Amino acid sequence: MGATLQTVADEVGVSRSTVSNAYSRPDQLSPELRNRILATAKRLGYAGPNPSARSLRSGRVGAIGVLLTANLSQAFSDPFTVAYLRGLAEAAENRQTSLLLIPLPNDPEAARRAVRDAAVDAFCVYCVPDWCDVLDVIRSRGLPVVGGEDPSVVEPGECHVGIDERVAGRQLGRHVTGLGHRRVAVLGHWATDQQVSGPVTVADPGELRNFVTRERVLGYADALAEVGVAWSDVMLINVAGSDRSYGALAAGFALDRWDRPTVIMATTDLLALGVLDALASRRLRPGVDVSVTGFDDIPEAATVGLTTVAQPGQERGRLSGQMLLDPPADHEQRRTVLATELMVRATTGPAPRPNAKEQS
Repeated sequence: MGATLQTVADEVGVSRSTVSNAYSRPDQLSPELRNRILATAKRLGYAGPNPSARSLRSGRVGAIGVLLTANLSQAFSDPFTVAYLRGLAEAAENRQTSLLLIPLPNDPEAARRAVRDAAVDAFCVYCVPDWCDVLDVIRSRGLPVVGGEDPSVVEPGECHVGIDERVAGRQLGRHVTGLGHRRVAVLGHWATDQQVSGPVTVADPGELRNFVTRERVLGYADALAEVGVAWSDVMLINVAGSDRSYGALAAGFALDRWDRPTVIMATTDLLALGVLDALASRRLRPGVDVSVTGFDDIPEAATVGLTTVAQPGQERGRLSGQMLLDPPADHEQRRTVLATELMVRATTGPAPRPNAKEQS
């Protein structure tokens, strides 16, 4: 039979808890005693306390579960998500806690099972579609949770760190309409059941299932309505994927027509970068022939001169982790709305004057 915690304790002449502290709470022992315990354990072939058993006794796993959409690899191709996870990791490291990234399958029952079976102490709900009722599963487990999207689903005592997506979208929309743009295309993920890029019809943007897309687009619609542009007159393009190549493909549906829009408003910077690629391949000038806007202000946005909305991704992740691991006693302080900023750059300019064909 191999050496055990008790074997080492008997050999050194100390208690079992003292041997355990040598591994889990070294600050409780003198360096000399800890070194003697570890040397004895090594000589006897004892590898240390079983992590699983230790977590069962303490009731803690030492991990935060981060809920993401199904395609985990896409998270690492999105600079904003990477910045968010970096901030979250900083907060977790300060509390000797790790992150467990949990991609949620498109099947609702499989998604619930993934949350139900996750060995974590708390959950960070980062990017979860509205159809996925994982919050109910988290609550049934009695675990802390921090959200970052729809604040209306956050119950008293739960934490939320986010931005006012609709207000930011409205500000961006007013910038566009202030430049005279009335022929508008909006490019984003409109329906989870549509896996191809192309024009779509959405009678009411308030019925979109993805909270972030819905709120940003509602902000655009608010600004357009202020200048008399009906929602039914807005060109909507669905994007099948999240990276810039999908944005370029989808942009073609708006650009390759005689009555192309004067502005394309993408719901993320990555998609907007794809729109810029599509313009370049057609020798069209951003901000002159067609204006382009994004959302998030990822690092490359400034490099290419993209007009967008800046939000603090890394700070948002860091605050989410801090609030989850050390929630304020005052429940009102567990909800934080971070500031955004409109970044006006070269990809937006005055709407081009109609040509003779359009006027006829």
